[in-house]
Amino acid sequence: MSDDTTAISSDTKPAAYRVLARKYRPKDFSDLMVGQEPMVRTLTNAFDTGRIAQAYMLTGVRGVGKTTTARILARALNYKTAEIDRPTIDLRIPGEHCQAIMEGRHVDVIEMDAASHTGIDDIREIIEQVRYRPVSARYKVYIIDEVHMLSTQAFNGLLKTLEEPPEHVKFIFATTEIRKVPITVLSRCQRFDLRRIGASDLVGLFTTILGKEGIQAEADALAMIARAAEGSARDGLSLLDQAIAHGGGIVEVEAVRSMLGLADRARIVDLFAHIVQGNVAAALDEFAAQYEAGASPSVVLTDLADFTHLVTRLKYVPDASGDQSLSEVERIRGGEFATGVAVTTLSRIWQMLLKGITETENSSRPAGAAEMVLIRLAHAAHLPSPEDAARKLMEFAGETPQRPVSTAPAIGNGNGSAPVSQTLTARGMDVPQARPSGNGATMLRAVPVEAPDVQPSPVPLGQVDAQPDAKPQPKVNVSTLQDIVDLCSKNRDAKLKALVRGFVRLVNLEQGRLEMSLSDDAPRSLVGDLQRRLEEWTAERWMVIVSREQGEATLVEAETQAQAQRVVDARADPDVAAILAMFPGAKITDVRIKAPALEEAEPVAASTAESEEGDILPGDDIEF
Repeated sequence: MSDDTTAISSDTKPAAYRVLARKYRPKDFSDLMVGQEPMVRTLTNAFDTGRIAQAYMLTGVRGVGKTTTARILARALNYKTAEIDRPTIDLRIPGEHCQAIMEGRHVDVIEMDAASHTGIDDIREIIEQVRYRPVSARYKVYIIDEVHMLSTQAFNGLLKTLEEPPEHVKFIFATTEIRKVPITVLSRCQRFDLRRIGASDLVGLFTTILGKEGIQAEADALAMIARAAEGSARDGLSLLDQAIAHGGGIVEVEAVRSMLGLADRARIVDLFAHIVQGNVAAALDEFAAQYEAGASPSVVLTDLADFTHLVTRLKYVPDASGDQSLSEVERIRGGEFATGVAVTTLSRIWQMLLKGITETENSSRPAGAAEMVLIRLAHAAHLPSPEDAARKLMEFAGETPQRPVSTAPAIGNGNGSAPVSQTLTARGMDVPQARPSGNGATMLRAVPVEAPDVQPSPVPLGQVDAQPDAKPQPKVNVSTLQDIVDLCSKNRDAKLKALVRGFVRLVNLEQGRLEMSLSDDAPRSLVGDLQRRLEEWTAERWMVIVSREQGEATLVEAETQAQAQRVVDARADPDVAAILAMFPGAKITDVRIKAPALEEAEPVAASTAESEEGDILPGDDIEF
């Protein structure tokens, strides 16, 4: 009796549930046509003409069907029925080896995960086995998944076999990181890039599967899942499985939105409308409502960025509104915004959202960070675009330039105030110079900020005395190259000081005019920098000319020569010579001249300076 009961219970036990991604895995090339038409067409022509490669490289993002394609390809290579005994892509009738290959248990189709078999020992095992013919199939097929994770030694060990494999061996590689695969391996394979599956194709796939499963679904809910899948069929089917369980056998919009933590697409459009209108209060209220409904702050901003991209795309590609993954609200209102919002505004919103999404994701208070992003977006809606600001400034700058500078606070109001160019000059700011473009139009070089007040015109260089109220500046005399070096030290420009000392050879120097030659390795910007600094420090115009004459030695060279001469003079001194003779091996390394001592010092102590002839005096310091 117990045996009968056991038998009955085993017969009525339900079969194990298989997830949709495995249950509806493609079994032939007709199923693989979803999104991968170019690869299928290439393989079809290759099999028809008998041009079958020795190795294939399949690359693409996760979930696009790389491993599945590898198994279908292995099945096509070993296809055999009572009527057909050759490689073919027509796999509608299952062959002798098809079932075992698709289930991954065929003895002649070896699958290896390179993530867990990365070493040269694993590849050496393959190399040793390739010389044996297949047991029952036509080809021995090696499928290596995530091949980019093989070590360098493993790749090198595989190269020779991959280039000249036995005629009964085929290799199929799959990877998500094609750039990590050595070029020497890629050059020996036929490469197929499996592209992302479009949202509309995913919606069609979901609809077909749900029809076979007898499950009802809303079109907008499937569009949400397709967008969340990001081109991966496996991710999409996993989300669809989750949505079916979440909705109790029915795929509904609200259930999917709650499951994914998404915001209502219609409410995202409303939020976008508040932002482009500059309505901060309405935008914050809408965001608060979505946040209370369970939407993640970063997801709200991401959806807002997606809608901004959609509006911008519809502006240039109106036919994009036919995408099945778009909701009716996105399709209609997106087209309206595309015709009413400037592309500069859309570009600005996009850039601010990209930065704001990162800030929100990294913030300890995501909701507050998202609100600050929305405030910035709404505030920026009132700002003119850079083109409009430049156009306005160009119009103001085009007024009569002879009009005298006025101290009135208004700018360009038509009642006697100064033009913008004079006003900006009075404020000590750079005035944008209009320059003609290639097509005859006028372009602005810079857009300065608006100056609220107008100050008297600055005093021109060299005309300080012309202003009765101006405080006269002391005249700066420059007669030697050392004077220029001293100016650099006084104004704390250490870089220019070092360049003048090391590279400038003086030819002639007058007040306002400097002729010089430069060392071969002098920087090109030295002349311009020196002229600007001299004009700034002396308040007068300077001409800095590069002469072809040799000129004097640089200050550094002169100091080096003087130091060498002091060492020679020290060596000739009788006392120093006696010291050197007393200490064999001693040598003079440096000679330092003390500054003159104070008047009350002893006469002998005061005699520490070098004489005009360069002789060493009794007070000199000599280092040995």
